[in-house]
Amino acid sequence: MSITLESSIRGLDKGANHTRRDKALIEQLVAKVHAMALCRPLLLAVDGLPSYVTAFQKAFRSSLPRHGRTGRPKLVAWPDILIVQVVKRRTAHQLDVLRRIVQGGEALVQDLLQRSQGGGTINTAYIERLNATFRQRLAWLARRTRCLAQQTATLTAGMYVVGCFYNFCDHHKSLRMRLWITERRHRWVQRSPAMAAGLTDHRWTTQELFWFRVPPPRWAPPKRRGRRSKETMRLIEKWCL
Repeated sequence: MSITLESSIRGLDKGANHTRRDKALIEQLVAKVHAMALCRPLLLAVDGLPSYVTAFQKAFRSSLPRHGRTGRPKLVAWPDILIVQVVKRRTAHQLDVLRRIVQGGEALVQDLLQRSQGGGTINTAYIERLNATFRQRLAWLARRTRCLAQQTATLTAGMYVVGCFYNFCDHHKSLRMRLWITERRHRWVQRSPAMAAGLTDHRWTTQELFWFRVPPPRWAPPKRRGRRSKETMRLIEKWCL
């Protein structure tokens, strides 16, 4: 699995927004990534801002048990978390791009690049395309605009609407799959990001997206002292088992 993250636009960072791109915003972003991370190798690509590297290293680490000894436990980084960085420096005559591995081994980085994007080099191109999509669809996020969002909730709602269209309704050339009809003939099957992630089996229409009802959270029985009643047990058998 590979996730590419880069400094975003006007306080917009993968589901987190703020008036400034500061430490609080980056930590809020990293917490979202940490919450959805699975127990598998993960490649994180960031730009030249040092706060990204510090926040990810702080989030993806665990403490070792001290077995009766006192003092602060030793913190160890997760072995399958790889952090790469793309630093761009513009000079008078050219643009210098420095690609480096901050955490992890080069062999595993190349393996994840091959599995996620078919090879290539360390880059932040995918998130830059997503940033360009947000700038195009939401006038509030353009670099120079007279359209300003008056409330944070308005920006958040617009951000998630555009994100849903991007992931469920749009197809991307980099995600298409080759389907062989015969030994010599094939056709390309267009896929959306949600289809590539296994969340759906088709591209959603606008009507289907807006009419979709989010299911309520799973019901949990109330915590009470004493023995549960028969009615509560029937509800548990119906909704919890």
